[in-house]
Amino acid sequence: MASPCTTYHPSPGSPENDSMILFSTSTSCSPAKESTITNSNSSSFDSSSPPQSSLDKTYELRIRNLSYTISPNGSIFSSLMKKSTKPKTTILKSVSFVAGCSGILAIVGPSGTGKSTLLRVISGRVSDKEFDPKSIYLNDHAVTTPAQLRNICGYVAQEDNLLPLLTVKETLMFSAKFRLRGMSSKEREERVESLMQELDLDHVANNFVGDEEKRGISGGERKRVSIGVDMIHDPSILLLDEPTSGLDSSSALQVIELLSSMAKTKQRMVHYGSLQSLEENITRMGYEIPIQLNPLEFAMETISVLENQEPHYKYQSCSYLRWEEAIIQDTANKEGIDQAKVGAVSNKHCSSLFEIAVLCSRFWKIIYRTKQLFLARTMQALVGGFGLGSVYIKMRNDEGAVAERLGLFAFSLSFLLSSTVEALPIYLQERRVIMKEASRGAYKISSYMIANTIIFLPFLFAVAILFAVPVYWIVGLNPSITAFVFFTFVVWVIVLMASSLVLFLSAISPDFISGNSLICTVLGAFFLFSGYFIPKECIPKYWIFMYYVSLYRYPLDALLTNEYWSLRHKCFTWNDENHSECLLTGNDVLKNRGLDKDTRWMNVGIMLAFFVFYRVISWIVLARKASKTTI
Repeated sequence: MASPCTTYHPSPGSPENDSMILFSTSTSCSPAKESTITNSNSSSFDSSSPPQSSLDKTYELRIRNLSYTISPNGSIFSSLMKKSTKPKTTILKSVSFVAGCSGILAIVGPSGTGKSTLLRVISGRVSDKEFDPKSIYLNDHAVTTPAQLRNICGYVAQEDNLLPLLTVKETLMFSAKFRLRGMSSKEREERVESLMQELDLDHVANNFVGDEEKRGISGGERKRVSIGVDMIHDPSILLLDEPTSGLDSSSALQVIELLSSMAKTKQRMVHYGSLQSLEENITRMGYEIPIQLNPLEFAMETISVLENQEPHYKYQSCSYLRWEEAIIQDTANKEGIDQAKVGAVSNKHCSSLFEIAVLCSRFWKIIYRTKQLFLARTMQALVGGFGLGSVYIKMRNDEGAVAERLGLFAFSLSFLLSSTVEALPIYLQERRVIMKEASRGAYKISSYMIANTIIFLPFLFAVAILFAVPVYWIVGLNPSITAFVFFTFVVWVIVLMASSLVLFLSAISPDFISGNSLICTVLGAFFLFSGYFIPKECIPKYWIFMYYVSLYRYPLDALLTNEYWSLRHKCFTWNDENHSECLLTGNDVLKNRGLDKDTRWMNVGIMLAFFVFYRVISWIVLARKASKTTI
């Protein structure tokens, strides 16, 4: 049996570490009813605003008898699922409470009592099958799908999923670009500046967010940045999972006081109703709407004048709902919040090109500021190119040199494919941020994949040139300019292909250690079955498929063909000093490898197919994870 909880009002200096806070950022309203949660060992408190007149209209979130169970294998079922013979564990049982507007409602209790699960359900971070459409109400309107809650609620997870190499202002600006697309650049910047002042972050606006490895802002400031990211579009309801965990008492108090202040921010209703009634009200006030403007556009431009007039309806709204059309005036920040509302509605109508452009900008900043990656790849390419060149300097053109060239190409492939592992930490670091942003509709996973590809194309092309130029000319490979250009192009495609492989493996790996181990294992297997160590004819039949999917085989064949195809009639070994009989030609070298035809471009095409294939698979994996994420 779940015991009923007590309801109390906290003192300002007593924030709970293991707590979650739910509050509405809307206007003043009548006091919320006393809240009770019938979950075991849980309690709640409600801080509500002063009473308002009877004409005020209140929006409230009401939870009625919400239950949630989980099966032994980890699959979650809502209270509406059909009964099963398998035993299930009850996480939430008949939870009921009311969250009033302009107030803070905290849910506290020991670990394991289902607080985070409750927040996930309320914020809509469950599947449609897991959702109970008869337990959650907004103003007595039943919420029938999780998507409705995701549109209305902001959600701040326990972990601060932020990019450490972005500044505070850049973090909020990128969030504004994704979520306030209907606003101009100037309006978005004004919104960010206003929010930073409200969150007391303006003094660290140009500081890096940082993390455990890179020094940045403090823990309390990082938490406020996380809050700002999910408040930039001014959600009606903001849910926070353990907002004070890990903070000292001073930082925790500051966060609670900030949330309390934001919850009590007043808004005034200028108009409530349809566009037709808005036009009638404007006409009744003595104004004439220009032909080139519709009533809503005219009202937005003259809102400061309209707010001084007698409103058509004399009640205030507490929550931003999309059931009706309304113009809401925030007396503290007239333009920012109103435009944020309009921008939020127009999110879905923006093109993917905008998402790709913004993501390219952000990704380039991260790549450029990741000095370890930038310098490591540059130094690897230069040291690898000059190092290999010095080992194979001025290679001969005899029979012994054929084996040396094959060894050079094989080692170059191994070096180039393994050198892309440095990007693994970046992908893993970004993944949680991508999951959070994509699951909330900030952008599509496909836009991220395209932006990632666009940024890495020139970066890896520069790496290819830095490696190809010294090794090619110091070793003395085929002197043809055409052969050199093709060699450089193949090196570029190799690192692109390897980058896609690392991206895919990072998408399926839980952490860096397992990801690094997986990459080494896969590359080792590909190298073993490339045909360099074991000829195709000697590979067991049950392993022959590895020969065809090996990332080493096709570039190795392309490089050998490029080196010897234009020299296939040249003799490299004679039977005597008089050169009376040729023992080895370029054509013989190619035949020994099974390369009777010029398959250079076919091999390049297969390599490009691998490049696209691994990125498409990565997109599918990330998109599936984003659809199931609960952060």
